[in-house]
This record gives sequence, structure tokens and C-alpha cells, in this order.
Amino acid sequence: MSVLTTKQIMEIIPHRQPFLLIDTVEELESGMRAVAKKCVSYNEPFFGGHFPNEPVMSGVLIIEALAQTGAVAILSVEENRGKTAYFAGINSAKFKRKVVPGDVLILETEIIKQKGPIGVGRATAKVGDDIACIAELTFAIS
Repeated sequence: MSVLTTKQIMEIIPHRQPFLLIDTVEELESGMRAVAKKCVSYNEPFFGGHFPNEPVMSGVLIIEALAQTGAVAILSVEENRGKTAYFAGINSAKFKRKVVPGDVLILETEIIKQKGPIGVGRATAKVGDDIACIAELTFAIS
């Protein structure tokens, strides 16, 4: 059973369709870590152009889904409610597997450093046991 529904996620982060890229949050340790799920459907708007004959979820969107997962973790802390977490950097991103329609993407972001409004998250996206993407994401809370 999910910890947060889509509606509850939208109460924490400002993203909306078609740019809300996480469906549910499965685990949440406020301020520390979140695990989210994205059920990748053939009907995703980005598949129309990436690529018409071989739909693949863009790596940039996988990174964004991981960032949204981290934003839920950091913005679920009471003192950060109503704020926005902005990208400040992406380091060491590696893509290991294509993400295609029918995949269930499991997104985990762990906050590994934070000093004031700046923080860093270690992020991993998986399909089953296969790693699709790993990255280190820097964010700024405003």
C-alpha cells in the first residue's frame, strides 16, 4: 500500500500533469529519503516524439522523476512546507537501461548532505532489479 497518493504528492510539490512524473510514494522518511513509483504508459505525452517508432522515456525525464522524489522527501519536513526545491546541479548521471512503455519505474532518492537551503541527494531509478539510472542531484530550497 502506498504511503502517498498522487493527490497527496501534489500537496507537497508544485508539479502537475503532464509534468508530474511520480504516481505514488511507497516509502517516506521525511527529510531523509523517499521511494516513489512511476507506471510508464504508452500514453505518456513525451512518447509521441521520443521516439515515434521506438518509445523510450528520455533520460532527462528519469532524472526529473528522481528529483521530484527527492523533493517529496525534503519538502515533507514541516519547516519546508509550501516551499519549492529547485535543481542546482546533476553530477555523475549514468543511464544503464532503457525505460519503455509497460515498465514500472521505482525511484529512490536519499538526501546525503544538506547545509541551509542547499542539499544533495543520491538517486537511483530501477525497473525490477535492473538499474536504469543513477545520479547525484543538488537542490536549492526557496
